[in-house]
Amino acid sequence: MTAFLAEFIGTAILILLGDGVVANVALSKTKGNDSGWIVITIGWAIAVFAGVVIAAAASGAHLNPAVTLGFAVANFGGFGWEKVPMYLAAQFLGAAFGAFLVWLHYRDHFEATADEATKLSVFATGPEIRNTFSNLLAEIIGTFVLVYGIFHIAGASVGDQPASLGALDGLTVALLVLGIGLSLGGNTGYAINPARDLAPRIMHAILPISRKGSSDWGYAWIPVVGPILGGVLAAVLFTALG
Repeated sequence: MTAFLAEFIGTAILILLGDGVVANVALSKTKGNDSGWIVITIGWAIAVFAGVVIAAAASGAHLNPAVTLGFAVANFGGFGWEKVPMYLAAQFLGAAFGAFLVWLHYRDHFEATADEATKLSVFATGPEIRNTFSNLLAEIIGTFVLVYGIFHIAGASVGDQPASLGALDGLTVALLVLGIGLSLGGNTGYAINPARDLAPRIMHAILPISRKGSSDWGYAWIPVVGPILGGVLAAVLFTALG
């Protein structure tokens, strides 16, 4: 399996299971309706584990532009900028396809759900208190913790290890994501991944979902810019500390 295909499939599974657990909890008349934040955070952690296990061997399982850009900034394991466009394309396309599958799987429940914000929450994150600086800072901090942790999981020092995660690393990263969700996710919904938010938000805008309302494009830049800044800051610190 090529790196592009691995990133595409891994990210699609990540979004299918991650947005899928949000759909199960948030949409009307599901078995998991209103089962709460703990179910969502655990479901997202399992989604990360599944995506990493699937993509690890072929691509190193970045599944996140913030990770890819962080690895390129640090030249981690020799991961160069020439690989970045392919990785980003696979991640965004995979995230869009995963979001499409979530809509297809829960289509009847989207129809049964009246609230527009609930439908959007399946696809994209949003703040509980809308404050541009605070929301951006939350995404920067959460993604910094994720990417800095991944550097240490994937290898001890820049240049000595492959710029990748192995299948067994998936559990460690999943626990890290679970911790971020439980501790830092309550204000913005912890996108911590530009592809995870932007591609499904685009799918929300174009899919034939009845009574879906706005895709909240005024907020959409925050879960893109914040994670990128967090990933770059993590790379700079990791490189500086050796």
